[in-house]
Amino acid sequence: MSYSLAFSINKQARSTAYPHQKHMAQRPPEPRHLVPRSSPPKSLSVVVPCYNEEEVLDELARRLTAVLAPLEMPYEVVLVDDGSRDNTWPIMQRLRAANRHFKIIKLSRNSGHQFALTCGLDQARGEVVLVIDADLQDPPELLPEMLQRWRDGYDVIYGQRTRRVGETLTKRFLAYSFYRVIHNLTKVYIPSDTGDFRFMDRRAVEALQSLREKHRFIRGMVSWVGFNQIPLPYSRPERFAGETKYPFRKSLLLAVDAITSFSTAPLRLATYIGSTLSVISFVYILVVLVLNMMGRNLPGYTSMMGSILLLGGIQLVVLGIIGEYVGRIFEQGQARPLYLIDRIEGEPLPAPLTSSH
Repeated sequence: MSYSLAFSINKQARSTAYPHQKHMAQRPPEPRHLVPRSSPPKSLSVVVPCYNEEEVLDELARRLTAVLAPLEMPYEVVLVDDGSRDNTWPIMQRLRAANRHFKIIKLSRNSGHQFALTCGLDQARGEVVLVIDADLQDPPELLPEMLQRWRDGYDVIYGQRTRRVGETLTKRFLAYSFYRVIHNLTKVYIPSDTGDFRFMDRRAVEALQSLREKHRFIRGMVSWVGFNQIPLPYSRPERFAGETKYPFRKSLLLAVDAITSFSTAPLRLATYIGSTLSVISFVYILVVLVLNMMGRNLPGYTSMMGSILLLGGIQLVVLGIIGEYVGRIFEQGQARPLYLIDRIEGEPLPAPLTSSH
């Protein structure tokens, strides 16, 4: 499979990658103080969160090694086992024994993809860091293109999907809808059709590490930290093997985390609903009073019960929205660690280096 890309950063390409948005906050920020780097990075880390990935790890290691070995720079591959129930950890141990560049981490339990990714970023020591999923839907062969964009002066290069091979029409529609909804709810520019596949400079990684919120939507957090960012369009292939780790339920929970982490629009919506219903109720009371003064009695059991049930249901929905935010405040206030590490094996790179930018 060829992963060559017709990649351009002129105005025409940017207008294709970023359709016109009415909301100014949703227009991609223009790069500021873009200074090309004169030398390649001194070291590289690849972070791979894994959960029940026994079927893909050998192929992942083969393809990563084929891409990383010719770079002639110190590198590490940080594999994070997120409480897998299959043979993921024994295979990781075998890969580490065969290749000194592999560093493996086992979490104490299944913490979730975003927390496993956070752990990997915390443990990564390279001057630049590549985040990639284990299922090989994010082609490691795009790394040289990302390195070149980094040499051009960009701090974050994120993969932007132009096609989703093998995904159902329902999943593509839900992904499309999610990004369009979040664009209208948030003031932070979160690029459409992206995942966690991205290449980051050390200063962007350190900025991301400073954000220790409990409910994490990392692709949005990376957008929030800013710096110079640019997309790298690519056609996303099918999963190499195994099953998706983001079924509908987990995708829905991630969407809720994304919206509540970057927007208070649901709370404002609850206010608008309450205000609208209050006005309607006031008008309805006036109508009833006028009709009673005119001697017309309204046998309103059905309408009354309908109104009570409607208002009660809306009140519960509003309380649920408020509860989502209150629950997040409660969990954040507990200040529990984001993850717990059971074991680490492998020799790390030296301490993080300061970016040459």
